[in-house]
Parts: sequence; C-alpha cells; structure tokens
Amino acid sequence: MPAASRPSLKPRKQPRQARSLATVNTIFEATIQVLVSDGPRRLTTTRVADRAGVSVGSMYQYFPNKQALFYALNERYLVSLAERIEATCLAQHGGSLTDMVKALVTTYWAVETDRPEVTRALYQSVAELDNEPLIATFARRVDVATENMLLTTMDASFIDLPTVTLTLLSTIFGTVRSIFERDLPVDKGDVVCQQLTVMCIAYLSLVRSQ
Repeated sequence: MPAASRPSLKPRKQPRQARSLATVNTIFEATIQVLVSDGPRRLTTTRVADRAGVSVGSMYQYFPNKQALFYALNERYLVSLAERIEATCLAQHGGSLTDMVKALVTTYWAVETDRPEVTRALYQSVAELDNEPLIATFARRVDVATENMLLTTMDASFIDLPTVTLTLLSTIFGTVRSIFERDLPVDKGDVVCQQLTVMCIAYLSLVRSQ
C-alpha cells in the first residue's frame, strides 16, 4: 500500500486523567472480546464501541480507525511482555544457565497462555498491520535484558553473546508462536515447552566458551 494511502496508526490523543485511562482500558477489553468472538476482519469500531458501552465519537477521540486500535492493542501487549521478561532476567542475575533458560521459557509461555484465546486473536490482528516498529522496540528491550542476564551466569561465558542471545530468543519465541499457529491444546504446548527448554540448555552448553 502506498505510504500516502496508509491509515494513521497513531492515537488521536493519549489518555491523561483516570477517567480517560479507564475508558481506553474498557475499549481495549471490548476490542479483545470482539476479536475473539468475530475475528479481525469482522471487527469494526462501531462493534467495539457498542461492546464497550461508549459512543463512536468517544472511540474516535483516541483511535481514528480499527488499524490504529489494533496497533495500540498490540503495543500494550508487547510492552507488558517486555516488562515481564525484563523482570525475569533481572531476577535471574548470578544464576545458572539452566535456571535462566527455564525462567525465560516459563515466563514467555505463561504470558502467552494467560488468555490463549486473546493471544491467538492478537496474532490474527497483525496479519495486515505494519507493526515492525513495535517488534523492533520489543526486540531491543528483551535482547538487552537477556544479554545482561547471560553476562552474569555463574557457569558459562560466550564469545559472541549477541548472536547467542538472538538465536536463543528466536528459538523460544518462534516455537511458542508455532504452538499457537498450530492451535495445539495448552497441555500439549506444555510438553513442547519442556522439550524447548531442554533444547535451549543443550545449545547454550554447546556454544559456551567454558
């Protein structure tokens, strides 16, 4: 799509007061509910407004179109996920490789399965959305947090830590996303994530320099 014809993905305004924040949170939750029940193609701002109990005019105060709504919803999700991973990495400083990998996989899987139907809906909502800036920002945050964690491990060091970090996180995120794209039940996903942990530990053990 030519740049000139792309709909704006930026909110019209940012909520500042408690009432405005509550309204936007209600809109986000209504968006999730409509995404889950109807899918991204059938979602309209009118349906979301009806579900949220707000006027379409109130919706347009913040989101000029449904693409902007999807963008903001995914941004909120990725920021929350990055914060969870950062907290996990910080808590594992000075630990073992095994504990670090287990914590990373467990945290990511727990976030994705907290509301699995929402995770699937969010994956669907970005199919036609240019969310590369969101992914880039998210990747920078989790790369830094993971590298800083691995630097403190008690039982290994790495010659090319950035590449090791990229490989590790790509493997974790890619595997978990595949579980959702295959629509596997959560219990089957649990088993795959256990195997994922084993695989990542084996990889780090192989490439460490001591």
